[in-house]
Amino acid sequence: MAVVLMLLPSRDFDPTESGVPWLELVRRGHKVRFATPTGSVPVADARMLDGNGLGPWKPLLRANRFGRQAYSDMASHPDFGSPWSYGQASAEPFDALLLPGGHAPGMREYLEAPDVRNIVANAFGRDRPVAAICHGVLAVARTKTSAGRSVLYGRKTTALTARLELAASALTPWLGTYYRTYPTTVQHEVSAALASPADFQVGPLPLLRDGPGALTRGFVVRDGNYLSARWPGDAHRFAVEFADLLHVWHGAA
Repeated sequence: MAVVLMLLPSRDFDPTESGVPWLELVRRGHKVRFATPTGSVPVADARMLDGNGLGPWKPLLRANRFGRQAYSDMASHPDFGSPWSYGQASAEPFDALLLPGGHAPGMREYLEAPDVRNIVANAFGRDRPVAAICHGVLAVARTKTSAGRSVLYGRKTTALTARLELAASALTPWLGTYYRTYPTTVQHEVSAALASPADFQVGPLPLLRDGPGALTRGFVVRDGNYLSARWPGDAHRFAVEFADLLHVWHGAA
């Protein structure tokens, strides 16, 4: 059994990108511990759960039934109700690190937290398995080595693509910057941290979300013990491949 640390903001994280990997990990016998900025119980982005405000795009943009159920199961688990603070998590041992995404304003406290960067640096420094999806990749890209470069410099990765980010924003102009966490797209910022723009892998056009019986619809990039994915539509494949990576790592550790 591996101990996986999942970092979350206090609010506004994506329910699918957190719940689906959690479900796969616990099914395989791993323990997932949670950490938030102050140790408060986190709450996912409500709009992704209920679809309020998404207008005619609600069936397309909100979490599907698999994501909503996985989040519900995760939110009812005792460990979810007793998270560490980021500061506490920095001092606790863990075997692997999971960094979900989300795009609403509450994500910024997570993406900009020095303690998060310290935890990420620790995981990379010890060559622990690290999995990041969507905006979670920003937390990795913003983490620097002692040489002053991103820990992703020299690695291949994916993240929320500019096409996906700008499309969601264009479909919902009445929501203002809801889908634009920062003026710069995630793809642009992550690409700027890499050794070459070509190290950012866009993947195939995401026409459909993946699912328990449709893993090939998802897209992930693995580079050593680092795994990344783009959006909730990759979450099931991301979850399975991270659990597979943990199995191999744990067997060799």
